[in-house]
Amino acid sequence: MAISFTVVAQCPVTKARAGVLTTPHGQINTPVFMPVGTLGTVKAMTPEELAEINAQIVLANTYHLYLRPGHELVAEAGGLHRFMNWQRPILTDSGGFQVFSLGDMTKIDADGVVFRSHLDGSSHYFTPEKVMEIEAALGADIIMAFDQCPPWPSSREFVEQAVERTTRWARRCKEAQLNPSRQALFGIMQGGSFPDLRRRSAEALVEMDFPGYAIGGLSVGEPKEVMYAVLSQCVDFLPADKPRYLMGVGSEDYLLTGVWFGVDMFDCVLPTRIARNGTAMTSQGRVTVRNSAYARDFGPLDPNCSCSVCANYSRAYIRHMVKSNEILGHRLLTYHNLYYLLKLMEGARQAIIEGNFVQYYRRHLPLEEVDKYFNREE
Repeated sequence: MAISFTVVAQCPVTKARAGVLTTPHGQINTPVFMPVGTLGTVKAMTPEELAEINAQIVLANTYHLYLRPGHELVAEAGGLHRFMNWQRPILTDSGGFQVFSLGDMTKIDADGVVFRSHLDGSSHYFTPEKVMEIEAALGADIIMAFDQCPPWPSSREFVEQAVERTTRWARRCKEAQLNPSRQALFGIMQGGSFPDLRRRSAEALVEMDFPGYAIGGLSVGEPKEVMYAVLSQCVDFLPADKPRYLMGVGSEDYLLTGVWFGVDMFDCVLPTRIARNGTAMTSQGRVTVRNSAYARDFGPLDPNCSCSVCANYSRAYIRHMVKSNEILGHRLLTYHNLYYLLKLMEGARQAIIEGNFVQYYRRHLPLEEVDKYFNREE
């Protein structure tokens, strides 16, 4: 198999666990946050800077790279690792979410999806086999099966159809996978907010014996209470000896609560997106530096942060950069936000290993966030 996964520590009170995920391009210590590099670049960051802040793995997107520059060109360049000059692990999403959310006038048939490019309106056709061809050309260490992600809210009938389609497509992806010894194919659980459909989806995927499993269709607009209620059950439907990946989650509360519930991997555009809007993630909460209150604030973004941005630049200076539309402002905020989340996950892992994850969680969030969803012993 292309990857191996070992659980090295388990929290005795929660489902949180620390693990080691070994891939062809290196080891990943979990739980881990994966910065999103949709088009083969994490916006505003160089690969060297990502390595500097110890990003262990980045995510790129099949849909976007298929449209530009094209998967054939990436293959000609020697694969995505060589093309973007990143020698650590990469995960590529299948593009299923983008096909259904960005593509105009999608039409689903028995084999796949006809969709229109969000760039120029041109028509394209994705099947599970086509997605496997694209992801093989990109050459990521971990690749995702093609799935249908229902929007929130959706009727039970619609979600049930999406589960059935996602299951059929997952089987076809497995059969069509080109490089199973070099790329690990993860199945994606769907099921919306319906626990029985979540279980049905997971059981079908587990029977196919994927090397890892993703929890899809959450953080798509549903209330936090709904997400937590579903997530608290989802991990119980998945095998304990395989990595679990919650897709599209990047806020501090969702990350730490996901770890509490037993998730190993996370990704989201949130830290880079809010950086471009002038907002920093800090141990004291969100700081929107473009606000006038920070015009003469010569302190760091976060006094408890040890990143090079906080060591060398003030809130006032970064505000000046952002207000002046200088690229440096976005770069500094992006660097800090990613560093902050990577350190948050490193701290969670260390707390699990040391046996004090509940205390670590409590330092960041109130236990009320999770108590109602988890039978916790004091």
